[in-house]
Amino acid sequence: MIEDKSKITLFVDDELKPIAELAAPVQFELDTRKLTDGEHVLKLISKSPKGREGIKKIKFTVRNGPSIAVEGLTENSIVDGVIPLMIHAYDKGNQKKFVIEGSETPQSVPSWLWILLVVFFGWAAYYIITNYSI
Repeated sequence: MIEDKSKITLFVDDELKPIAELAAPVQFELDTRKLTDGEHVLKLISKSPKGREGIKKIKFTVRNGPSIAVEGLTENSIVDGVIPLMIHAYDKGNQKKFVIEGSETPQSVPSWLWILLVVFFGWAAYYIITNYSI
């Protein structure tokens, strides 16, 4: 006697048409390239051979588009005047080939590094003045 399997139906967001109807257990590849960037919900409805149903919802975020990096302004900042911003957008591109140019996010030199350089050069000048006579 062959045992009937549970049936699983997959929906994305509030779509009425399922993206797949499968028999359990199954491995499934969800192609996020067909979805817009942003938050989505994967809804799985399982139906047992006896007619009982189970529902599971999984929230996820799609980020297939170019990544955007902003320096100079953070979330919920309180600002006034003119704000200098450094903005960079880069794509994953061809994931079979790594391209170095444009793959890094440029950033300004951190202030702690400037302070460290000033202290070092100040110490070096002091050392030269106190230990060497002209």
